[in-house]
Amino acid sequence: MTDSKRADAKILVIDDEPDITDIVREFLEKENYEVVCLNSTQFWFEQFSAFQPDMILLDISMPGEDGYAVCSQLKADPSSADVPVVFLTGKDKEEDQGRSFKAGADMFIKKPFSGDRLLGIVQIVLASSKARPNRI
Repeated sequence: MTDSKRADAKILVIDDEPDITDIVREFLEKENYEVVCLNSTQFWFEQFSAFQPDMILLDISMPGEDGYAVCSQLKADPSSADVPVVFLTGKDKEEDQGRSFKAGADMFIKKPFSGDRLLGIVQIVLASSKARPNRI
C-alpha cells in the first residue's frame, strides 16, 4: 500500500501458519486494508499496542498461549475491549464456537475459507464495530 493511500482499516492477523497469514495479508491489502501479521502469540500485546488495529483475525490453535486466552485478555482490558476479534480456525465443533463467543469473539470462520467470505465477514464486523457507541 502506498503512503498516499489511506487504509480502510488496520487488521492484526495472528496465525501460526505463515501460508495462512501470507494469503490473508495479500487478499486484505488488495482491498485497501493495512495488515500486520504474527505467527505466534508471544508478542501479540506489544504488537497490538504499537499497531492499534481496528480488528484482529486470530487462530484458536496456537503453540503456547491459544487464541481463547488472547481474546479473553483483550476483552478484559477496557482499552482494547471494543476491538472486534474474528477467529480463523480449523476447529468447527459447536463447543469450539461456543467457547469462542464466551471468550469474546465477534465471529468464527472455519478454515479453509474463501477470500470473498473473509472479506464479507471483515466488512460486516468492522461496520458493526464502528456503529457501537463506545467505539472510537
